[in-house]
Amino acid sequence: MSFLALRAYIKLMQFDLYLAKGNFSALYNKVRNYPLARKSPRPDAVERICAATDMACIWYWKEALCLQRSAALTCLLKECGVAAQLVIGAQQMPFKAHAWVEVNGQVVNDKSYTPELYAVLDR
Repeated sequence: MSFLALRAYIKLMQFDLYLAKGNFSALYNKVRNYPLARKSPRPDAVERICAATDMACIWYWKEALCLQRSAALTCLLKECGVAAQLVIGAQQMPFKAHAWVEVNGQVVNDKSYTPELYAVLDR
C-alpha cells in the first residue's frame, strides 16, 4: 500500500468514527471547512488520489460507505491543492441518498451521470 493510500485509509477511519457516532453534522462541517492547500496540484493529482482512495477502500476492514469514501477523498484532494467538492444528493422514490466528489463540476469518483440520478442537496 502506498503512502497516499495509507493516508486515505486513515481518513476513512476518521470519517467512520463520525458516522459511528451518528454525527453527520460534524462530518459535513469537517469536509466543508477543510482548508485548501495553497500549492499547485500535480497534473495527475486527481487520478492518483482517486486511485489511492479506491485502494484504501479495498483494504479497509469493512465496506466504506459512499459518504465516508467521498469525505476522505475530498479532504485528500484539498490537501494536495485540488478544489474538490463533496456533493450529496437524494432521490425521492424509492428514497436513497448518495455522495460523490466533483472537481470543476466533473464527477471524479463515480459515473459521470450520477448527478442526473439525484436531486443535489448540497454542492
